[in-house]
Amino acid sequence: RAFGPDKAATYLKAFDDVLARQGNDVWAQTKIKPHLLFLWLNGLIREPVILDAVEDVLGPDILAWVVGVFPKKPHSPDFLNWHQDATYWGLSEPAVTTAWVALTPSRPENGCMRVVPGSHLSEQLPHHDTFAANSLLSRGQEVSVDVDEADAVDIVLQPGEFSLHHTMTIHGSQANRSATRRVGIAIRYVAAHVRQTLGDADSATLVRGNNAHGSFVLEPTPRSDFDPEVVPLYDRMVGTFKARKQSVVEDQDRVSRPAGHANS
Repeated sequence: RAFGPDKAATYLKAFDDVLARQGNDVWAQTKIKPHLLFLWLNGLIREPVILDAVEDVLGPDILAWVVGVFPKKPHSPDFLNWHQDATYWGLSEPAVTTAWVALTPSRPENGCMRVVPGSHLSEQLPHHDTFAANSLLSRGQEVSVDVDEADAVDIVLQPGEFSLHHTMTIHGSQANRSATRRVGIAIRYVAAHVRQTLGDADSATLVRGNNAHGSFVLEPTPRSDFDPEVVPLYDRMVGTFKARKQSVVEDQDRVSRPAGHANS
């Protein structure tokens, strides 16, 4: 547990306030680093109990790198293919963990996260694009190995609880079959000695310890939602992230394409 149900309700209200102001597409439009745009998310990445758990895994110097907001409406067909987080990230090593924080109950009937225990020991696995309808991933990316559903474990959480998973863990989620929504926040934490190996300089928010390695450009703390002094950095870093991911996709396509096969 990161915090009690009252504080979870406060965060959920902040989430709802954003929807009321910005519309239902806001999280699709503010992907990757919304903690630079919204004060409540910048506070959430600093929750001390979450950081205590992350420190046990990564050590005392911790950066919050990327944040994802994952809502599922009641009866939503949206799902996440079986995948590994690290596939397109370009980080130097898997000293990375994701904290998945529940703002509503997260359970099998409303599409909670599911993981395959021990799958992080397989290292990086090949992925392929499925372009599956209703996939929450941009191209329906999926591991190119058979996953036995019987091996999967549901990560059941109450509001204010969180889980941690390794960047190589195979995980996904199913559709919301219930009349209740599911809202979760995924915070990608990296150890400060990790570096970005692809493209231009990357940025992250120092949330504990120090950044002696200087591998990431340190992000400022916004003073307001859509702080005009922070939005340009957000735009630049998101553009760099997307370009880096596209470069990895193109490299993987070239490796998997038979010799002499031209692009269609």
